[in-house]
Amino acid sequence: MQDDRGSTVPRRQLGRCLRDLREKSGSTVQAAARALEWSTAKLWRIETGQVPMRTHDVATMCRIYRATPEITEALTGLARETRARGWWHSYGDAVPEWFSLYVGLEAAATRVRQYEPELVPGLLQTKAYTRAFIRIECPHLTDAELDRMVAVKMHRQRLLTRLLPEPPRLEVLLSEAVLRRPIADRAAMAGQLTHLVETVQRLPHVTVRVLPLAAGPTRASIGGPFAMLDFAGGEPTTIYCEGPTGALYLDKPAEATTYEAIWDSVATLAVDPQESMDIIASFAKEYDHD
Repeated sequence: MQDDRGSTVPRRQLGRCLRDLREKSGSTVQAAARALEWSTAKLWRIETGQVPMRTHDVATMCRIYRATPEITEALTGLARETRARGWWHSYGDAVPEWFSLYVGLEAAATRVRQYEPELVPGLLQTKAYTRAFIRIECPHLTDAELDRMVAVKMHRQRLLTRLLPEPPRLEVLLSEAVLRRPIADRAAMAGQLTHLVETVQRLPHVTVRVLPLAAGPTRASIGGPFAMLDFAGGEPTTIYCEGPTGALYLDKPAEATTYEAIWDSVATLAVDPQESMDIIASFAKEYDHD
């Protein structure tokens, strides 16, 4: 199977290296942007790994930051890798620019942890469930546009069954509220919950645990849903928080430490995996018999 992790990790690696070079040269973002005749926003996108890079631009940055020839050669070589394209680019604007970075990170991760208080995570959704929520979020889409967005979600799910590289471990903490909040088509809701149970049973690297409403408010209640992505090879853990018009990507050590503590505190309140499957299956039966 094709390794379609794309250019996300090389972009992040290059961005961190360029940021380190700038800081070691004593240059601020504003001063570097002026010297490069770029906006500070462009420089920020480069340093956070959100855009591919041309070798010429990297060489210019290295010159301004007084990098050695060896470092310049290494970073211009890395720049070539940032222009590789992942599968999601073929879907055009069905994948927003701010989300395409996440798709690449998700494909490169070795472990994905998700806390979801509102809906079933995208990697575990059925087509019917996906369509229902996209319709709620984007009510003015044409049927063709809706079909493309559903296709993107379904393509992402191949991540869990790929052969090479090994799929990431997916761990989900799912609020009981998600189970109690059905979509309009209750039979489709039953199918979604049945799909959750069957996926966990079929894929040993997928775990879903239910957070009971009786547990009360948690440390995650204020911040809402989030994903934590871990990587091999020294890449820092990245926390992803999504909103209606964009997303936050957090990877500073202090940020990762905070979210690790939040994840651990919520995980201690969730029921064990087998009991979680029993709870989900019981809700599926209720909706199926309505």
